[in-house]
Amino acid sequence: MRFSSSFRTAMASPFTVHRLHMRGRSPLVKCLNTIETVLRRSVGTEPVVAQTEGAQGDDSGEKDGPKSLCELVADRQEQAEKSVLISCPSRTSEKKFLKFLSKHGDIKKHFFYESYGVYAVVEFACRDSVVSLLESAAIPSVSHESMVPFKSRLLSLRNHSSVTSPTQQPGLPCQPQTTVSINELIQSLSREESVDEQISSLTEAYQLTEENSRLRFLVCSLLKDIAAAYFPECTIRPFGSSVNGFGKLGCDLDMFLDLDSISGWNFKTPKSGLSLEYQMKRTNSERHVTQSILSVIGECVDHFGPGCVGVQKILNARCPLVRFAHQPSGFQCDLTANNRVAMKSTELLYLYGELDPRVRSLVFTIRCWARAHSITSSIPGAWITNFSLTVMVLFFLQKRTPPIIPTLDQLRDLAGPADESVIEGNDCTFVTDFSKIQLQSNTDTLEQLLRDFFEFYATFPFSKMSINIRKGREQNKPEVAPLHIQNPFETSLNVSKNVNSSQLDRFVALCQESAWLLQQSEPRTPRDAGGDNTPVPWGLATLLLPSQVAGIKGRKKRKREPASERIKSLLESLKNKNEGKKS
Repeated sequence: MRFSSSFRTAMASPFTVHRLHMRGRSPLVKCLNTIETVLRRSVGTEPVVAQTEGAQGDDSGEKDGPKSLCELVADRQEQAEKSVLISCPSRTSEKKFLKFLSKHGDIKKHFFYESYGVYAVVEFACRDSVVSLLESAAIPSVSHESMVPFKSRLLSLRNHSSVTSPTQQPGLPCQPQTTVSINELIQSLSREESVDEQISSLTEAYQLTEENSRLRFLVCSLLKDIAAAYFPECTIRPFGSSVNGFGKLGCDLDMFLDLDSISGWNFKTPKSGLSLEYQMKRTNSERHVTQSILSVIGECVDHFGPGCVGVQKILNARCPLVRFAHQPSGFQCDLTANNRVAMKSTELLYLYGELDPRVRSLVFTIRCWARAHSITSSIPGAWITNFSLTVMVLFFLQKRTPPIIPTLDQLRDLAGPADESVIEGNDCTFVTDFSKIQLQSNTDTLEQLLRDFFEFYATFPFSKMSINIRKGREQNKPEVAPLHIQNPFETSLNVSKNVNSSQLDRFVALCQESAWLLQQSEPRTPRDAGGDNTPVPWGLATLLLPSQVAGIKGRKKRKREPASERIKSLLESLKNKNEGKKS
């Protein structure tokens, strides 16, 4: 394949893209081809691919380019409604299992995973098959316990035949649901041939898989079955990292109870004659309605939801929610009912991630780097959040010459009437039609972007300026806060208000150190640390090693020498770990 063709395949999209006139081989080409493969695993998305000459005459009716988030969610919800979740004995025969289920209809997709036992997600070709399957299921018979007779699509497989010896029946092939450890990741990255390949490999290792995405939508669908007892036409769908394309394996599942899908909201009253209205309970505020609904749903989940444990009703938070753990999936879940701005933020991040494959790869890399150095944390506190880091990456990409992604104001200017959205007085309008977005040609490699990201924020004037992706430029800080990142939609809010000075200083110091390490890094050469073939960390892998940042002041006077001590320390820990496993 000629270079010009391979480059357009990796980078072009349904948007109008300025042609890149390049000759010869470039690291960017190899990087983007790798990213295209990586993105095939992402959250139900397809790589952004230009239409080839052979496909131009295709009349299949398929829409070119990436799906909108609404289309993606609709497809996933349809899959989930035709799916069941089944707990299986670990030594179940996959062939017999599928043959047993096939009596109820054709199976379209299935996979196994582990979470407090082995589970199977099974999608049938039609919903009637699910109905048939549920009709054949029995209520468990127990002698000393009482059962809550709530029927759901969470089932258990029972084997009433003679027990098969573990040596006769292999275990089920289970899909991974968590990421690899940081040490394993460092070893893997150290074997790559370029920093671009390291970044692509990290993205592939961390992003949500097809199977994990399906499981998230299925959990939402199972929860909807509980809420439908009170609101039959409601929907529950995921938002945030689960669907915006930046989700990491093992991330929490944020869910939104959508009551706007209930019919009758926009009924047009006739000018004459008779009409009917539902009698409904009235309260003094929309917030009180949200709290009441979540309180009731939380009670139902706690008392009737199979597999749902540790239910907490956090109703006095700025955004009321119900938090619980769903043991069959292993997800930590948050359910909200009135968080529409967050839904628009999800849609915006999804759009940015689809515009250019480098966006997601850089975000995954920066997030992994930040977690390795405790810049971010799963525990609430003064740390920088993943959302703030993502906005900082987007802002950096808007500041490139030429910009890699447009500003939010530019996306708003391209919006049509169907895109208009005002939520609680906040302008949340932006274009959703990818074909209207015109991108400029930027050929920066991932390695160059990563290095420049660290240099950009190592010298950013945080004391005076605010980060604003709506305008795509720095603005004077409107409040006294160490770090000010304007909320893209609720523009009066600072999404990083929780960050204190010491955490920001650590972030800047680590950016300085990481930029220097990348400058010192040399392309990988065949080399091992010893007889165990443990590769020497280099490039991105060195950035994930424990930092030597001790103090903030005087870092410009640091003596520049190879980070050999850090590398030796890691190699020793890896050797010790390998020796421990062998023993």
